[in-house]
Amino acid sequence: MEKDSIKIKLNIGDRLYPLTVDRSQEFYFREAAKLIEATIKNLEDNYSVRDKQDLLAMSCIQFAAKSLQNKSKLNDSDIEVEKIILKMINNIDNSI
Repeated sequence: MEKDSIKIKLNIGDRLYPLTVDRSQEFYFREAAKLIEATIKNLEDNYSVRDKQDLLAMSCIQFAAKSLQNKSKLNDSDIEVEKIILKMINNIDNSI
């Protein structure tokens, strides 16, 4: 079965990026482009950087750092959930 893919163009940092994406993922790609554009604008307003390439790189660094933080939080959550499950299993075993 073929995937239902479409061609889209995203404008990021005054450049067009043509992509082929799964139709079900189009929304996420467009929202990501908006988020990147907003981050670039924020960086441009708050720093004396005007080069779009530099702003794009700075945006990438911010998103990568946030992604790593979220991954770490998920790992911490997984550990806590695992502890709770093990505690529940021990309680069940002790009551049998």
